[in-house]
Amino acid sequence: MKLAVIGGGSTYTPELIDGFARLRDTLPVEELVLVDPAADRLELVGGLARRIFTRQDHAGKITTTTDLDAGVAGADAVLLQLRVGGQAARDKDETWPLECGCIGQETTGAGGLAKALRTVPVVLDIAERVRRTNPDAWIIDFTNPVGIVTRALLQAGHKAVGLCNVAIGFQRKFARLLDVNPSEVHLDHVGLNHLTWELGVRLGGPDGGNVLPKLLAEHGDAIADDLHMDRKLVDRLGVVPSYYLRYFYAHDEVVRELGTKPSRAAEVAAMEKELLAMYGDPTLDTKPELLAKRGGAFYSEAAVDLAASLLGGGGSPVQVVNTYNNGTLPFLPDDAVIEVQARVGHDGATPLAVPALDPLYAGLIANVTAYEDLALEAALRGGRDRVFKALLAHPLIGQYDYAEQLTDRLIAHNREHLAWA
Repeated sequence: MKLAVIGGGSTYTPELIDGFARLRDTLPVEELVLVDPAADRLELVGGLARRIFTRQDHAGKITTTTDLDAGVAGADAVLLQLRVGGQAARDKDETWPLECGCIGQETTGAGGLAKALRTVPVVLDIAERVRRTNPDAWIIDFTNPVGIVTRALLQAGHKAVGLCNVAIGFQRKFARLLDVNPSEVHLDHVGLNHLTWELGVRLGGPDGGNVLPKLLAEHGDAIADDLHMDRKLVDRLGVVPSYYLRYFYAHDEVVRELGTKPSRAAEVAAMEKELLAMYGDPTLDTKPELLAKRGGAFYSEAAVDLAASLLGGGGSPVQVVNTYNNGTLPFLPDDAVIEVQARVGHDGATPLAVPALDPLYAGLIANVTAYEDLALEAALRGGRDRVFKALLAHPLIGQYDYAEQLTDRLIAHNREHLAWA
């Protein structure tokens, strides 16, 4: 089995490598290729990756290359974890929207649109090159904004599934609170990428008893603290929202907070500098503790589970993924990409049935889906007017004056990445 990781020079990668090493019985990787245009970072990460495999007695071969076509040739699956423009572009995404009094964030709002515009054309080019080299390869997308990127891939006819670590993070947290094995915890996870709610927490399987009321009653304070939300809000909802919902439920408060501290991108950039220095230490053969603060917790476990199910059926039969709606949420078009529990196998992902949603959630999902339609159109076809319409449609913006200002700023800060600008 051969896997290729596009963006293999990311500081995330040792987390992924550690999972491949530990979970080799689930996903028996024989060859792993790390692909990245940044040769200096790639060699640092690749060296640590090989040492992690050696320490854990993994017989698989790890190679590195800056040649995309050579790296993906013969791959059974290709994992996408790239960041077009790097942390410098992310820093801009998180700062210029604040000048207009709007959320500065890399996956939602104006910053999220900027990232989509930079990313979708690059990902589609990569996917086409993968298809020419190996049309049977699965593409697993971890690149944000996952929902929009995955829809672009599926719409272009690629064998693709989107992946996010939010659901597995909740699964692991709830398992700790309940003192059970994570495999016993199944989530009624519903929504769009980074716009989801846990409507139920079930033990023993998708049809098991719902213990979410017990979790909220006994651990509501801890859950609310992790979300940075008021406990009263969580209790009134009676469900657990993704922490990204804070941008919607407490928009003005978050804008004030973000305006008083360095961007997350600046924090991550400093962390990455330290991590890369660690990766260069020839005695280091485990992922450092600092990596846990970088983000992407449990990404490796989720990626291994998904790849194993797509390639050989060795993963969990039901997983939370991003895939076509196909009638699952009846108020959305079939070709919308949703994030829900799905049955996953060699033919791809099929969403499980979802109960009728409260209008409080369905309305916001429909609104953001409409924005994502317009965002993808802007990413595929370009043009100032398409960018403006996507911004105007976003529920975190929605005002003419804001959309006009943000459009100008977005284009000015991303001109080098926009072929049409």
